[in-house]
Amino acid sequence: MDVSDDEEVGGAQGVELRLVTSEEEEEVGPVSDITALMLRYRLGYRRACALLCVGGVVLFTTAFLLAYAMFSGRCHLSQGCGQEYGQQEGGANSPTEGGAGLYLGELRVMMRRLLKDEDIHNTVRLVSRAPHPPGSSEGTALASEIFGRLRKLQMDHTWTESLYATLQFPDRSQRSSLRLLDSGGLTLELIPLNPLDFCPYSATGSTTGGVVYANYGRPEDFNWLKSAGVSAVGCVVVMRVGGGVSFAEKVWLAERNGAGGALIYPDPADLPQDPRRLGLNTHTAVSEHVHLGSGDPFTPGFPSFNQTQFPPIQSSGLPLIPVLPITATVAAKLLSQLMGPSCPPSWRGRLPYVRCVVGPDFSSGRRVQMSVHNVMTPVLLNNIFSSLEGRVEPDQYIILGAQRDSLGPGAVKSGVGTAILLELARTFSAMVKNGFRPRRSLLFVSWDAGDFGNVGATEWLEGYLSMLHLKAVAYFSLDQCIMGDDVLSAYTSPLLVDVLDAAIRQVEHPKHGGQTIFSQAERDGGSWRILKPLYLNSGAYSFTAFAGVPAMELRFTEDRAYPFVNTPLDSASRLQEVLGGRLGVTGRSLGELVGEMVLRLVHDHILPLRITSYAQTVLQFSAQLNRHSAELQVTHLNSPEVCPLSGSSVPEETTAEQQRHFREESTTATCTIRSPHAPTTPVS
Repeated sequence: MDVSDDEEVGGAQGVELRLVTSEEEEEVGPVSDITALMLRYRLGYRRACALLCVGGVVLFTTAFLLAYAMFSGRCHLSQGCGQEYGQQEGGANSPTEGGAGLYLGELRVMMRRLLKDEDIHNTVRLVSRAPHPPGSSEGTALASEIFGRLRKLQMDHTWTESLYATLQFPDRSQRSSLRLLDSGGLTLELIPLNPLDFCPYSATGSTTGGVVYANYGRPEDFNWLKSAGVSAVGCVVVMRVGGGVSFAEKVWLAERNGAGGALIYPDPADLPQDPRRLGLNTHTAVSEHVHLGSGDPFTPGFPSFNQTQFPPIQSSGLPLIPVLPITATVAAKLLSQLMGPSCPPSWRGRLPYVRCVVGPDFSSGRRVQMSVHNVMTPVLLNNIFSSLEGRVEPDQYIILGAQRDSLGPGAVKSGVGTAILLELARTFSAMVKNGFRPRRSLLFVSWDAGDFGNVGATEWLEGYLSMLHLKAVAYFSLDQCIMGDDVLSAYTSPLLVDVLDAAIRQVEHPKHGGQTIFSQAERDGGSWRILKPLYLNSGAYSFTAFAGVPAMELRFTEDRAYPFVNTPLDSASRLQEVLGGRLGVTGRSLGELVGEMVLRLVHDHILPLRITSYAQTVLQFSAQLNRHSAELQVTHLNSPEVCPLSGSSVPEETTAEQQRHFREESTTATCTIRSPHAPTTPVS
């Protein structure tokens, strides 16, 4: 028994010894392979589990951050999720239950739903019921009406700013006149004139001389007269309305060519005067200011605020010759008696019984005497402001403005702009009440004295120039925005091109149902035709030229020109007749187009302004200046960069009005040109 036990123990120990020995001696075997495999499997499993855990955490964190960003963005538009449904504080800042979570598409739908056609039509009728020049009782009553309507909208802030400006009106004690004189200087005929027809800021006094017909009064027209040997020195120059040239530019060019006076008339070839169709009658004149500039010409570069002391200077853009607007009938009487060279075929108008000759002689040695009697008057102006405050960047402003005054009824001149301004203010105020929270501030402005060269807007700009240069994002002018319902024109800064392009792809054309403005423009030759440069008489021009603010002025027109602007016939009924009863529909489309662009500018985190477009425009203009390098060397200027706005470096392709502005606004210290506001004659 002992032996067997010993044997069993010894056997077990032997087996143990052999197993241990075999494990130590055998490096490879079935048991060791399985063990190594199991160890590697367990190690890989642990590593995979660790990677999965890390990946899960990363995915969860990413999803959480995305959800938080989206959710907080939706809450931000509604002034905090905790206030969407329960807290209402009154005024424009109170969201309703329908305003939770508003994106750009939802805001677009809301804006279209809130815009109303009938409100636009009714406001145009209200504004244009009678002439309402600045300082008149009608103008004051209209300002009170607009201020009251803005107050009722419960905007964040509504206020007025007053200023005194010097405006010019006809002298009630002495009328302007136009006479035909014989060779001895005796009066043959006193030609009747409407005492209410005048050109603001004309020089006063009398001039006598022959008559020269200068077509539209463009630079090329005066150049042709010179080539034909016809001198305008000392003569009264007769020019047609239109031709892409403002009254101020016509008068300035006539003055540069030595004219003693200027008469401007509407030709039937440019403004329809067929009694069987809607148009001017031959006894209606067109009036427009003749100050080559904007703002109060007696406080150039300074705001006309109360108690402000001004240096004793005036704008050099004021003309030095008398100017009168005349009717087609009066023009026919004068031009039918002219003698001299025949005019080019393109100069022929449609005045009855008139041979197209350029003068300057009259039959039987007759001459013309014109006298202008206007007076300068200080007038209290009132600009009306109303704002919706931005919730993230309240010191960044998108500004919308419209002229309120008019020397006539002004359905187009001031009515449509004021109507769309008020409708957009009402619409955006209602959107805020429904939960919209604009990122940037909106400012709605009704300007005074627009008929005298955007005086109200320019004086405000001059008063707040440094602030607006930094804080104004964009300006949209609504002046004269509806003169038809077919062709859209956008007088714009290059920075706003992308905003406009996106908007015209969203808004339906007012005349061609089912098509956007973009698609209709492409059918008519390309959407690029919509874009046009800003011009001096535009309500948007001052914002870009003086403050460097991107600006735009939109306008719907017809192929057939709207003939009643700046006349006593510019009424709501005639505008409605021109549009075929579609004034409200067209106004709504224009309002929606402006609203689309405003929504982008107040909603987007990054402003959608195309810097490259602006740079390209600057490069193109620089290339035009380089064509005049030889002229610059003659004037001892090294390059266009030294004095890019000097008179000799202005491109020939620009209009005379633009050339004058470039010369006058130059502030480069090395330029040897006169001060922009010196009381001297214009430089050539």
